[in-house]
Amino acid sequence: MTTPEDQPPAPQPSAPETKDRVYRSPAGMAGGVLLLGLVGWLGLDAIFVGEGRTPWLALASLILMVPLIVAFTLRPAVFAGQDRLRVRNPFRVIVLPWGQVAALRSGYSNEIVTASGKKYQLWSIPVSLRARKKATRRESKAAAERAGGGRGGRGGRTGGQDAGLGGLGGLTGLRGGVPRNVGPALDGPVRAETDRVMDELRELWGAREKAETAQGEVTERWAWEILGPAVAGAVVLGILLAVG
Repeated sequence: MTTPEDQPPAPQPSAPETKDRVYRSPAGMAGGVLLLGLVGWLGLDAIFVGEGRTPWLALASLILMVPLIVAFTLRPAVFAGQDRLRVRNPFRVIVLPWGQVAALRSGYSNEIVTASGKKYQLWSIPVSLRARKKATRRESKAAAERAGGGRGGRGGRTGGQDAGLGGLGGLTGLRGGVPRNVGPALDGPVRAETDRVMDELRELWGAREKAETAQGEVTERWAWEILGPAVAGAVVLGILLAVG
């Protein structure tokens, strides 16, 4: 007869794996689908209806253009995991452990800088100066509304409860030491979408850069699945044009 002490311990459930966060450009993907539809329609029409060398020229053009359209619109993506960042650009795939990341910078483009000083542009997170200006205007408007809402009371004066708070009477009220009715101020500043994405990446980087599993070497490879067909299409198209 076995006692509870003699029984083997029950296996502990393994921690669920955290899925990578995936960042893509919706505008780029929509544009890519439209371009592929247009190029495919024109190309197939030329292949089946064209005469002489036209079908062959159309076929070679499709072999060249389709991979390039996919490369610059549908392919770019950033995969942010617990241990590394995988950047899929038009012609390369770069894997960067968080421990090798030195900076995530946002200027006229979003880019990542490694500890060795090498830079990689994040194609799937494009900078929109228009969105930044719009976010700045919204933030200015929200700040003005918060400032206007702080002039509570009659005739610009605050009530007795506010007056006894030593200079904090400009707020419409306090509850537990936390200002009420200040709206967006508690939610943080208004940011453009791609800037918020970069903030998320910086937060994940700051939390994981010292982790033991987030160390290693930066690796990169060429996207031959894109370059191969594009080069083949360019060669065939060049031969057809040279032959005349």
